[in-house]
Amino acid sequence: MCNKPHILIFPYPAQGHMLPLLDLTHQLALRSFTITILITPKNLPTLNPILSTHPTTIHTLILPFPSHPKVPRGIENVKDLGASGNVHVMSALSKLREPIVQWFQSHPSPPVAIISDFFLGWTLQLSHYLGIPRIAFYSSGAFLTAVSNFCWKTREPLRGRGVVECSEIPGTPSFKEEHLPSIFRCYEESDPDWEIVKEGYLTNLLSWGCVFNTFRALEGPYLEYLREKLKLSRVFAIGPLSLRGPDPYPNGNPGHGVFKWLDGCPHGSVLYICFGSQKLLKREQMEALAGGLERSDTRFIWVVKVGTAQQTKEGYGVVPDGFEGRVSGRGLVIKGWVPQVAILGHCAVGGFLSHCGWNSVLEAMVAGVMVLGWPMEADQFVNARLLVEDKGVAVRVCEGADSVPNPDELGRVIQKSMTMDNPKKERAKKMRDEALKSVSEVGESSKELDELVEERKRSLAITPLKSQPSQVPTRYPIFSHYSSHPFFHLQPLLSLLHRAITPLKSASPCCSLLHCAPPPCWSSVVFISLLDLLSAFDSVLATSRTERNEMHKHVKDVAEGMRAK
Repeated sequence: MCNKPHILIFPYPAQGHMLPLLDLTHQLALRSFTITILITPKNLPTLNPILSTHPTTIHTLILPFPSHPKVPRGIENVKDLGASGNVHVMSALSKLREPIVQWFQSHPSPPVAIISDFFLGWTLQLSHYLGIPRIAFYSSGAFLTAVSNFCWKTREPLRGRGVVECSEIPGTPSFKEEHLPSIFRCYEESDPDWEIVKEGYLTNLLSWGCVFNTFRALEGPYLEYLREKLKLSRVFAIGPLSLRGPDPYPNGNPGHGVFKWLDGCPHGSVLYICFGSQKLLKREQMEALAGGLERSDTRFIWVVKVGTAQQTKEGYGVVPDGFEGRVSGRGLVIKGWVPQVAILGHCAVGGFLSHCGWNSVLEAMVAGVMVLGWPMEADQFVNARLLVEDKGVAVRVCEGADSVPNPDELGRVIQKSMTMDNPKKERAKKMRDEALKSVSEVGESSKELDELVEERKRSLAITPLKSQPSQVPTRYPIFSHYSSHPFFHLQPLLSLLHRAITPLKSASPCCSLLHCAPPPCWSSVVFISLLDLLSAFDSVLATSRTERNEMHKHVKDVAEGMRAK
């Protein structure tokens, strides 16, 4: 490889995660980085566009997908499992640690940093072992990250509440317990797969930096919360990344018949309906949605995911008999893939009935269309709350993966939402202007991307210290208030020292002590470094303002005492 800085990119194998990270990869390749993308064989076709765009600067590391008892052989992408399969895919991918280490150690010019998806939090430990920084890439929003972090650190007190109030987060948002992020809500204590997930989420915020596919006009208060309250000094909002990737249609709209139909519709009159690449509606839901569309007297495009033969037999994704004939002329039903971004960007489209997945949210904001939300699972309830209550660019039409809307009420909401004088439509158009401005040459997202690149390049001048054997153990105060497994979240930090972690007796009800033996040459550097990281760590994990302040004061006092010696 050439002398350009070399970065390893590790995407998570789900469409909503991979595509934004590939858009970021495209930008890094344009900014004089050499890239290696880690991929498994069946996900390789997803890379074809970016590999053809950057044939000399982007390379691949193709590793076999690790076996897992709950991931059927031959499946390498979450789209073939559904959201419930995430935990097992995340666990399976953690087995790639050793193959990555072997590749790294044998490479003539190994990476100087790793950028990995936030579902791959275990790569922080990997990066420390390799002696390179890890940057956590969030394909989701800052609001979701704030809510998820709040949930993980106060997990036990949340159970059985019914309604959870996130008191530390700006605006004090509240959620029904069943609407919390499902990857948190479904957590099973002591299950090995789930422990990998939990540890990954908690250690993500200890990464060198956190990069978000969002923009400040959409999530400014939550980005500042992460930066100020959680003490994350390197938070980069660089989205919407869909505006930064290679143009998928350089010759104009793709040759899809839907555009001829849209050209004949009035501006802002068409409702676009799609629930992502994974969700199949049940028979009752399909019938209710069809009934609502029929009653709404609104033009629409309904994209229906095609299920397996067995799913179709059971009624999943089946359009009711006679429906297409009854709405002929004002409605289109399309089965399979469509160019969603291009459709949303057509001037005739004025609304998007969506599950509120994050990529769909951003695509709606970029297009300037209001959202009619039907959140079902995962992060979707949190995203819907951001759009409806915070930004006023959306309305809820239904909630829940198994809920069946009332066709009459659904039709009424659709008809009212699609009127031209709807203020939510106007706010959505203003959000489009903000999104476009953010990625302009002088926009905030562009500046933060440049800042990420420049700060990373400056850091390359710093040579990491190598550990050496130590004979004299040194004690360091490290705090924890996890009673069951208090030290797992410190492993990424202390793995730098290559020493076992030994618990000592508690200093107070909320604190534990541990000691380790760093090499003598690190006696001050490591301690100060740990303190710097702990300034973020204790803020993340402290359960109250009082506890956090006490921990800060104690760490500061110990640091001053060590420096005085």
